[in-house]
Amino acid sequence: MSASEKGLSGVITTKGGSMADRAETDSKATPPLRDRVANVIDALRPVLQGDGGDIELVDVDADGVVSVRLQGACVGCPSASITLSMGIERNLKEQIPEVTRVVCV
Repeated sequence: MSASEKGLSGVITTKGGSMADRAETDSKATPPLRDRVANVIDALRPVLQGDGGDIELVDVDADGVVSVRLQGACVGCPSASITLSMGIERNLKEQIPEVTRVVCV
């Protein structure tokens, strides 16, 4: 198991807080879906880079399908599909309910 597979599971955590904090956050405008996806991917990027790889956000469509491009050591890596589904897709879905799936292009 690569560092990517081990590390992606704990990179993003849900922010807690009091009911008042959550109410204040909910009342603010939600950033566009692409921006929220980009923020999660930016948080995951260092784990991939630690293994010599990287990830590029290509597109987020109206159906919640996120298209990414794996780069560097991730290209051709036998664990890339596991990293994509168990790391990147799982984290995006946990943090952004509108995300339906992640595809590599």
